[in-house]
Amino acid sequence: MSDNDTKRLSRLTAILIQLQTKRLLTSTELADKFSVSVRTIYRDIKALEQAGVPILTEEGKGYTLMEGYKIPPVMFTENQANALILAEQLVLKTKDASFIRDYSAAIDKIKAVLGHQVKDKANLLSERTQFTQILNSERNSNNLSDLQYALTNFNLTKIEYTNEQNETSSRLIEPFALLSNQGSWLLIAWCRMRSEFRFFRLDRIQKLHVLTEKFTPHKMTLQEYFDRYH
Repeated sequence: MSDNDTKRLSRLTAILIQLQTKRLLTSTELADKFSVSVRTIYRDIKALEQAGVPILTEEGKGYTLMEGYKIPPVMFTENQANALILAEQLVLKTKDASFIRDYSAAIDKIKAVLGHQVKDKANLLSERTQFTQILNSERNSNNLSDLQYALTNFNLTKIEYTNEQNETSSRLIEPFALLSNQGSWLLIAWCRMRSEFRFFRLDRIQKLHVLTEKFTPHKMTLQEYFDRYH
């Protein structure tokens, strides 16, 4: 097998993993990722189709895999997938490029086995989780997993929160994003009592209850939130 054949086989495998990782991918995205032409991606997609991979083309949107086509047999619960996404964000803050590359490749394979619904939620959580600084700290919380679930499923959440003045109040919130700042976990959420987005420190949440009632998703990215409100 020539070097070109080896590179192409490696790229075809990687494209398949990418298609299983994300809901939709455009030929331009794939071409940029693998540093090849869009025409090459067209040929690669055709080769995968001829090999029996059920790739669907959504006109004007991109490529997707037929629902149910995945790498068996590993299956993850939604909370397990969320925990892995959180770990990925931590790894991305390390200084070792090879470790980041290997872990990210492993996460891509893990995402590939998730169903579309869990995959979409995992990608949303990845986009809505940010680390600014990670330090050892005595502060802790047992609410992170529940808040991840509420954030990705758009569940209204009731909390009892104690502020810096040691005043405790009951709030109905719409979880939006999670941040790690100097060892503390912070939640950005729409507070229905204040009718605005507020920051909540997780270690100040005394009680938390994820309700079955849904809220309307906030249609913006985390960066758009920062641009708009800060």
